Amino acid sequence: MAAALVLVVDDHADFRQWARRILEAAGFTVAEAASGMEAVAAVDELGPDAVLLDVQLPDLDGFAVANRLLGAGYTAPVVFISAREARDYGDRLAHSSAAGFIVKDQLTGSLFRSIIERP
Repeated sequence: MAAALVLVVDDHADFRQWARRILEAAGFTVAEAASGMEAVAAVDELGPDAVLLDVQLPDLDGFAVANRLLGAGYTAPVVFISAREARDYGDRLAHSSAAGFIVKDQLTGSLFRSIIERP
C-alpha cells in the first residue's frame, strides 16, 4: 500500500524541509506548498491524504485556506501548525474545520499520525 501523501504548507523553506524529514521518517510521502494559494492549488491537483498547514502565511492565513478547502469539498484532515501556542488563537481553532493543532517545535510523526487517524 502506498504511503499517505501529506501536503506541508509553510512559507519558510527551512521548516518545510524539517517537517518533510520528520514525516518521511514516519512513513509519509510529502509534497510542499509555500503559500495559501499554492496550497489550494496543490490540494486540487494532488488530493493529499492530509494537510499540515501553517496558520500564519503571507497571502491567506491558515484559517482562510482551511475554509476554502472545506468549501471545495476537501474532507481529509487538516492539521494547523504554528510557532505560537494554541491559546494565542482563542476560539478560532475550536471553530475551525481543522482536525488538530501542533506547535512547530513539538511536531513528530507519531503526533501527526495520531491526529489524522482520529475517528
